[in-house]
Amino acid sequence: MEQAGPRSAHGSAGAGVPDIRTAAVRVPAQPQASDMDRKRGVGSGGTGTGAGAGATARGEHTHSETPIPRPRTEVARPVVQRASVRGQILDALRTALVAGELAPGAVYSAPALGERFGVSATPVREAMQQLALEGAVEVVPNRGFRVIERGTRELAELAEIRALIEVPVMLRLACTVPAARWAELRPLAEATVRAATSGCRATYAESDRAFHRAVLALAGNAQLVQIADDLHRRAQWPLVGGPVSRGRADLVADAAEHTALLDALIAEDLTVVQSLVREHFTGAC
Repeated sequence: MEQAGPRSAHGSAGAGVPDIRTAAVRVPAQPQASDMDRKRGVGSGGTGTGAGAGATARGEHTHSETPIPRPRTEVARPVVQRASVRGQILDALRTALVAGELAPGAVYSAPALGERFGVSATPVREAMQQLALEGAVEVVPNRGFRVIERGTRELAELAEIRALIEVPVMLRLACTVPAARWAELRPLAEATVRAATSGCRATYAESDRAFHRAVLALAGNAQLVQIADDLHRRAQWPLVGGPVSRGRADLVADAAEHTALLDALIAEDLTVVQSLVREHFTGAC
């Protein structure tokens, strides 16, 4: 009720405000209301000015409350779009890495890649920074990003780590997962065969990882799946001086190991499972 006087004094401050203030005036006056009004009137150079300033501040606050949802919505949309574009660029860059289109040791600038993909440099730079965190590229100040040069030793180390993680899990799953659950993964194994038949290294790499993720997901450990998938992706990057892509026959043979692995898992043949998994890692794309 202390604000009844200032509100009526600013009744024309903005749309919608006069009705609110009129409704406030209709509230039965309290004993303190007149006293407070008199206090505001005392000392026109001091308290009166302070009351006016307070009323103005309250008016500005009221007007600022109404449009807040609109700017927030307008700002949120570009953020979502940028994230979406960055995700698409990240997928495209990962595909280019696997396919050998981004050569090991070569330096690429964000503006140049942005022109290639038809986007600004910002989402490209954000995507490349993510690849830097993954170890695929390194930042070159004032130039861009250099694709990491990897050798056979690093690939062997990745294969060893993958085997240490995945082999025990698959052996345990072979003893606990029923045959019907393994049969549900058959479409994913067949998808790797189709991808291999196409001869596209990038397409096969995606389907290969999808199959492995599905197998490991049966363990019910999301962190395990994420870590194993990251190692798998890194193992798919091309080697320095190595072939840009394996032949279609190599991909088909690699994909055939998926169906053979399913058969062994259904049969609970732990020896064959262990052999197939280790061989699959050492020859992974």
